[in-house]
Amino acid sequence: MPITIPKALPAGELLKQEKIFVMDEERATSQDIRPLRILVVNLMPQKEKTELQLLRLLGNTPLQVDVTFLHTETYVSKNVSKNHLDTFYKTFPQVKDEKFDGMIVTGAPVEQMEFEQVEYWGEMQEILDWASANVTSSMHICWGAQAALYHYYGVNKHQLPSKCFGIFEHLVTNPTVNLARGFNDLFPAPHSRHTGVSQDDIEQHNSLNLLAYSEEVGPFIVISNDSKNIMITGHLEYDAGTLQEEYERDVAKGLEIDIPKNYFPNDNSSSNPLNTWRSHTHLLFSNWLNYYVYQQTPFEWK
Repeated sequence: MPITIPKALPAGELLKQEKIFVMDEERATSQDIRPLRILVVNLMPQKEKTELQLLRLLGNTPLQVDVTFLHTETYVSKNVSKNHLDTFYKTFPQVKDEKFDGMIVTGAPVEQMEFEQVEYWGEMQEILDWASANVTSSMHICWGAQAALYHYYGVNKHQLPSKCFGIFEHLVTNPTVNLARGFNDLFPAPHSRHTGVSQDDIEQHNSLNLLAYSEEVGPFIVISNDSKNIMITGHLEYDAGTLQEEYERDVAKGLEIDIPKNYFPNDNSSSNPLNTWRSHTHLLFSNWLNYYVYQQTPFEWK
């Protein structure tokens, strides 16, 4: 089944080239189908790249998905045109009276700031509080995961000695949990962050379940006991070349940055990296949509 997106969204043509079934809003309204309504709170600077990454994953299941993009009202990104935001995005006041089956909160380049110092933190708190009553299940990615852990469960982040940057192996703690169905016991995933959360804090919290972790970089997938919140501390949604782009960007800026670990073949930054995590990315999103959104959400919200 297709994903439903605005007719002129630039990502649409790229998705069609990848043979992902895309339906524009005009055609979708003619069908007698109850699609899953997914709200994407896109906090990433390069919004169009993140749109494509997430739509590619949401469009690879048998479920019809209707996607709404949200940007913060209290802070406007400098890396995307105002026309793009005005055309394809909404702000929280425009959706707060609606119900959504699922929500995705992306990462954001603010992780080294205290949460209360982030310009849009008050708005994020309002969105997270609203989601508790108006969204069936939410997936939070990287800084979004840290924000959810802090806001909902009081688990704070801490500064890392050096940037966690590269591809790392993760161990699944309980393969019988629906979110991990089909996962290998050990699987790779990308990370790109300067902060982390304590594994002890997660494991000792009565409301949280650690589903996957890395011996090297700590907790990776955390799920709340009521399944309403799924926190992913890394970036399974990244494309093969995303870490390369980040590395080359920082090198060009003259920043001190180590080569991403376990990423370039033979650690040669001139070699093309391979996507070794793609299958688990698709499994994660399809499992979330199926078990935690589709099978849990009411057919009609009251």
